[in-house]
Amino acid sequence: MSGNRAVLEPTSSSVGGTDASSDDWLTRRGLNLQTPEHYLRRSAFPSGIVDHVNSLSENLADLIEKSEFSDIVLCVEGVNFKCHKVILAARSDYFRALLYGGMLESQPGTKKIELQNTSAKAFDALRKYMYSGRINLVEAKEENLLDILGLAHQYGFVELESSISDYLKATLNIQNVCLIYDLANMYSLISLSQVCKEFIDRNALEILCSTSFCSLSESSVKELLSRDSFCAQEIKIFHAICKWCECNPGVDRASVLEAVRLPLISIKDLFEVVRPTNLVSPNAILDAIQVIWECRGMDLKYRGFLVPEENIATISHGAQVIKGEMRTALLDGDTQMYDFDRGFTRHPIDDNNGQGIVIELGQPYIINTIKMLLWDRDMRSYSYYIEVSMDDKDYQRIIDHTKYLCRSWQTLHFPAKVVRYIKIVGTHNTVNRVFHVVSMECFFTNQQFHLEEGLIVPQENVSTIKASACVIEGVSRSRNALINGDVHQYDWDSGYTCHQLGSGAIVVQLAQPYMCSSMRLLLWDCDDRSYSYYIEVSIDQQHWVKVADNQQKPCKSWQTIVFERRPVAFVKIVGTRNTANEVFHCVHFECPALTIPSDEDQLAFNSSEVCDTTTPPPPPRPISPPPPLPPPPPLTNQWQAAQNSTMTLQPVALTPCTTDCRMIRS
Repeated sequence: MSGNRAVLEPTSSSVGGTDASSDDWLTRRGLNLQTPEHYLRRSAFPSGIVDHVNSLSENLADLIEKSEFSDIVLCVEGVNFKCHKVILAARSDYFRALLYGGMLESQPGTKKIELQNTSAKAFDALRKYMYSGRINLVEAKEENLLDILGLAHQYGFVELESSISDYLKATLNIQNVCLIYDLANMYSLISLSQVCKEFIDRNALEILCSTSFCSLSESSVKELLSRDSFCAQEIKIFHAICKWCECNPGVDRASVLEAVRLPLISIKDLFEVVRPTNLVSPNAILDAIQVIWECRGMDLKYRGFLVPEENIATISHGAQVIKGEMRTALLDGDTQMYDFDRGFTRHPIDDNNGQGIVIELGQPYIINTIKMLLWDRDMRSYSYYIEVSMDDKDYQRIIDHTKYLCRSWQTLHFPAKVVRYIKIVGTHNTVNRVFHVVSMECFFTNQQFHLEEGLIVPQENVSTIKASACVIEGVSRSRNALINGDVHQYDWDSGYTCHQLGSGAIVVQLAQPYMCSSMRLLLWDCDDRSYSYYIEVSIDQQHWVKVADNQQKPCKSWQTIVFERRPVAFVKIVGTRNTANEVFHCVHFECPALTIPSDEDQLAFNSSEVCDTTTPPPPPRPISPPPPLPPPPPLTNQWQAAQNSTMTLQPVALTPCTTDCRMIRS
């Protein structure tokens, strides 16, 4: 046996040898640990981490049934629960302070503590959770579950509180939502409270008629009634409040009744229904009647349904076009199949006394955003305004673009309004006297937006193809190369937009007017040339305001322009100098600037001899040395025609870059 052992076991010298000799010895015996197929490599814990949390949880849970190790008794509703101080303290800051924080209950010799205002069933479930980390919410009765939620909040079990809240969100119904909403407000569970409010808003009438409405606290009732999105007939709300007051005789009725919007109740019901209850003073009723008679309809504080981020101007939501020509096209959702003869809704300009195109929604809705597609199969532009109403009689203007030229997709934000009717009225078309709208959407968005003078202050680049901007003047191989976002793929022949110095300009039209205060452009920089230029902006392509004047400065590469905020619909970039030839080249344009220099950088920028940007240019591109440049050729008829055509107010298509353009290239 000793001989066999000598053969099977390595000698001490072999074990203490090099790693290579050890590996050879293992390999000769079929134990090559370097191969991934070896069984030792197929361990259940290849990362070396052992996770036995489940068995730990089970072992700790076993302590609940074993009394020999317990050192404290918690008495709840006459039921004694044997516990372990160290586990309670480790699991809860509340019990750590109670048992080890110097309180009376933490004094030596204390064996029993009574917990007041606590449900025994709920505490038993919570105790098991403290030991095991597990609780079955499905098996818990609803009232017991709410008690557990209260204890989790009281004892600081944040994760359990969150888990129960998520479970309750999924189990809301007409009968339990009021109670859950009250608890959410009591425990400051903001997320759960918000979900409850949204559920109540969607089912306002059913909630008002349910018995659970009377269980709401005074503060919860007032908060619900103050919401514009709590939408039901005001007379039904008044009936529900009368019933609530009967069930809660000790509350301040006057403060709750103040939340009822009496001017939304008809004069007939104010006299025949509200007045006989004696819950509302005669003066309050008279004041409501005065508001009804004197205020404009849209000045009343209406209630409406709130459906966030969903287009409610659809046939499925009951919307319809009640005024305008070719009405079926506007709400059909088709934003592709339209041409000169079909696919749009229209009205004649100035010939219909401002009747315009009117959309009636299925019911009153709260909206703050309208998106619509103006007919854009050519370069025409429109001017228009939009008004909203609740009765199709008294209209309030929310969008006024009568002074601006707009094209293609319009994204319009405004303060939230309750509306039933939307009127779109065109006031100008640069081609003819007809106003065309291809598609219209309206909805409420939770996205943040900033308005100034009724116009959007954009937080992202709106001079993009996606935002429906376009280049209406300038020469390029691709119509919108200037705004396609590509700041890398450009060279001597392509990737830029240009114009002849002393003739024409590069003009970008935004889809709609924006309040802008910055812009950025990339001058062609494949060699060491520099440019001079100036920039003007306009809202109607007739009246221009200069926002940048770099005619006396040599400028290169990236340029960041900052100016006083103002409305912008058109941007004109005019080159005045090029140290290499007689053409001004621009690779990229954005508005507003996505990167704005700091005050220190801007100071250095303004004082620099070379008007270069603070933003680093894109990585250098490998290019071949430029060929010798010929002298600038005389303007061709094609180029001159392109320049002359841009002098009219009418937007025109770009002239494609031809051989003539190549000869005046960089």
